[in-house]
Amino acid sequence: MIKNKTRNTIISKDFKLLKDFRSKSKGLINSNSPKTVVFYTRFGIHTFGVRHPIDVIVTDKEFRVIAIKGKLKPNRIFLWKVKGNLVIESEKEVIGKSQTEINDFLEINL
Repeated sequence: MIKNKTRNTIISKDFKLLKDFRSKSKGLINSNSPKTVVFYTRFGIHTFGVRHPIDVIVTDKEFRVIAIKGKLKPNRIFLWKVKGNLVIESEKEVIGKSQTEINDFLEINL
């Protein structure tokens, strides 16, 4: 489960942790119905090959939200400051429904 501790809201009840290079490279590419995926990366992602807009949340090592991008369209690039390293990609509207904002703290059972 991924929970926004600051707002006491649920971001995702289940997610898939992507560990290897291949799964991280694929992410939500060619997914017909985006599910939540979580992975570590350095400073950016792309949505080339993603079929639907997605929400992206980036946290630092303390799970503090340092960047968000709602409804990131296919064929786009999203970059952030290097201090973020955990990426949560999910279906669109998750950021709004969970009221997640910059500096919120998340709870993630990895």
